[in-house]
Amino acid sequence: MPVDFLTTEQTESYGRFTGEPDELQLARYFHLDEADKEFIGKSRGDHNRLGIALQIGCVRFLGTFLTDMNHIPSGVRHFTARQLGIRDITVLAEYGQRENTRREHAALIRQHYQYREFAWPWTFRLTRLLYTRSWISNERPGLLFDLATGWLMQHRIILPGATTLTRLISEVREKATLRLWNKLALIPSAEQRSQLEMLLGPTDCSRLSLLESLKKGPVTISGPAFNEAIERWKTLNDFGLHAENLSTLPAVRLKNLARYAGMTGTVAKLAMRQPFVLFKGLTFQKLCLPGAFRPGDHHNKMLRPGLCVVHASPQYL
Repeated sequence: MPVDFLTTEQTESYGRFTGEPDELQLARYFHLDEADKEFIGKSRGDHNRLGIALQIGCVRFLGTFLTDMNHIPSGVRHFTARQLGIRDITVLAEYGQRENTRREHAALIRQHYQYREFAWPWTFRLTRLLYTRSWISNERPGLLFDLATGWLMQHRIILPGATTLTRLISEVREKATLRLWNKLALIPSAEQRSQLEMLLGPTDCSRLSLLESLKKGPVTISGPAFNEAIERWKTLNDFGLHAENLSTLPAVRLKNLARYAGMTGTVAKLAMRQPFVLFKGLTFQKLCLPGAFRPGDHHNKMLRPGLCVVHASPQYL
């Protein structure tokens, strides 16, 4: 699965400032209480006190530490300096001259405020959360990225690199999808598998495959169209898959898969994914079959009472 799914906004805002924080954000993430000031006061010099105070605010707001203090907006620097009684914020330039100082301060902050690196068991817990969401609803990877970022910050985990997180999300989504396919593959019998594979073959009187032919329902309201719908139902019903129990599989994932099967117009797309064909045919019949015989939604209001049976589920025809 692709790993470059982040939007430009997500890439630019991950662990970085994208502008001046508003007043609510300043009050929530950069306010220093008495306990903070006591911890900060252990550092010598205004430059060190201002520097470590800004790092505390950055890890709360961004989820990570900054190596270049020049990337901190001016409003944040002034807001923090006023709380410490520091009038000249240019002293911050002296703080950035020693890399060892920044590393030492980051270690002190992690220890004092109980921030943790992205390692076991937090990697396992996040993976479990992402897998559960991917298995149940197949959410877009961008949403999972935002979910993971919020979860890491909530649990005081230092954000890993964006590539690390996107790769994890892609791997988790792929595993969830493969699990769904494997479970679906176990449902049809050997005979039903052979029947489903026949869906890819062309019909006798058309260049279209049987699957594509069955996806096209009647578009007119007439007696022949009704008979055509019945024959179409009989053909699908002969596969014998409508009685299979899919209750143990996530309904949202199955509906998405069935919708994709209904939109796929080229047999080659399915043929490239054997045995994915079996899953497509199974979910198409199981989930799309009940509503497959409507003679066009735009004609629904024009249906005569005698034709309303066309809307019924195949089990009741």
